[in-house]
Amino acid sequence: MDNSEDMRAQEKKALRQQLIAQRLRLPDRQQRAANLQQVMRIWLVGRPETVIGAYWPIKGEFDPLPALHRWKEDGELIEQPQLRKIGLPVVDKVHKTMTFHAWYPGCPMEDDAYGIPKPKDTEIIVPTLLFVACVGYAAGGFRLGYGGGFYDRMLATLQPKPFTVGLGFGTDFLPDFEPEAHDMPLDAILNDHGVVWPV
Repeated sequence: MDNSEDMRAQEKKALRQQLIAQRLRLPDRQQRAANLQQVMRIWLVGRPETVIGAYWPIKGEFDPLPALHRWKEDGELIEQPQLRKIGLPVVDKVHKTMTFHAWYPGCPMEDDAYGIPKPKDTEIIVPTLLFVACVGYAAGGFRLGYGGGFYDRMLATLQPKPFTVGLGFGTDFLPDFEPEAHDMPLDAILNDHGVVWPV
């Protein structure tokens, strides 16, 4: 890593810390989360996908699971219930890979290598729609994540590639963010005001 790359990595690390601290201090975070639940539920109406990957919220992230549980329940009213599935990531720290395992309310959970809850002994599923938490996001569908690269590596191996949707609050927008060559844009981004990408 040359000096400019090292400086950029340090700047991104500082930006992540600043954004996470800002998110944890939001006085209206509960209201913003309620708004984003509504946006997400409306956005999902009529989507063709039946297997959706999401995430377990950490560090003040928006929790997508209530809206997804509702989506699964709604599906049970109109089609065979086993068709709609929700998956959460299971990270292999050694091989730096990520797979998705089926999740449902009350399913057995255990902590992964990073201390994040993951489904225990449920089936592996392959999502065709993937909700991704954004530490920050920018024009063009670009996302600032935690820097581990797990999502980018996983997306590079999944065929067909799932439709990717970033989730964040309006306060997470980065007007001056410059994506790097390896950054893959998301297909859509939702925040507590609505759909912000594509515009």
